Amino acid sequence: MTWWAWLVLGAFLFAAELIAIDAQFYLVFIGVSAALVGVLGLVGIPLPEWAQWLTFAALSLVSMFTFRKALYMKIRGNVPGFREGVAGEYLEISEDLAAGSSIRTSFRGSTWTVVNEGTAPISRGERVAIARSEGLTLYVSKLPG
Repeated sequence: MTWWAWLVLGAFLFAAELIAIDAQFYLVFIGVSAALVGVLGLVGIPLPEWAQWLTFAALSLVSMFTFRKALYMKIRGNVPGFREGVAGEYLEISEDLAAGSSIRTSFRGSTWTVVNEGTAPISRGERVAIARSEGLTLYVSKLPG
């Protein structure tokens, strides 16, 4: 392949990862590897086609196994203050909620089913703690005190 075709392939894979697909940074490393093979041709290092493909495959595998997990955790998974789910957040109840019963209420711009998993009833306007969530169902309990 020509050097510019490798650069186009690299740009396409990089853009696909960042814009359209969440492939957990696999396509980024494949795209960067393709771009590096293109840069080799651009700077005048002539490689036969089989060597281009071999270099591309080797760079892709080495970069993915060496850098992907650390980069992914730094960007996506190990951010200070990042929490998966809504457990531990607070919610204001829009109507009276008896123990063990449920209501529908708005939270984070969406309508959720809220279930009182505590033993005490919760009054309208009272603030509650979200213990856990399952789909669009929030399990709440009355705050102590």
